[in-house]
Amino acid sequence: MDAIRIYDYLVLSRGRVFGWVRPLLDEQYRTEHPIGLGSLARTLHHARAAEAMYMVRVMGDTGVPRELSPEDNPEVTTADALPFAEVEALWNETAGRTRAGLERAVAGGWLEPMQITTRWDGREYAYEASPADFFTQLVIHEVHHRTQTLHMLRRLGVETGEIDYSAMMFLPEFPEG
Repeated sequence: MDAIRIYDYLVLSRGRVFGWVRPLLDEQYRTEHPIGLGSLARTLHHARAAEAMYMVRVMGDTGVPRELSPEDNPEVTTADALPFAEVEALWNETAGRTRAGLERAVAGGWLEPMQITTRWDGREYAYEASPADFFTQLVIHEVHHRTQTLHMLRRLGVETGEIDYSAMMFLPEFPEG
């Protein structure tokens, strides 16, 4: 699998999702839904912050994570989530760093396990994972939350279009139906 191409797909499909979210009022963006993290605001804020956190690991930082700023904290409430325009701008900046970081990471040690130390519920523990493992989590995590996002958009009456990998990355025309 080509990590750079997969990430380019995430950015492309994310751009379409942004286009469907952008016209919403802040009230709609923060509307609570009975799925996932509960709102577009919380879900998009969470997914962007998580990408930044996963990339710290992809780039080889194996120590206990640093204290997070509010915009980098994936565990926010709907009320505390950044407004959509800020999430979009911040995620576009993050995407540039992610892509550049991936280019460096895949060039060396991509599959080599690293000894990671983290903190969970106030306790430190160690585990082993490679940069490729963290990138795989980044991709699957975004797709998981994107599915929830699409569901919330449809609940708000937004018509969404095709974001399938094949339709966006290699089929010249996606068949109807």
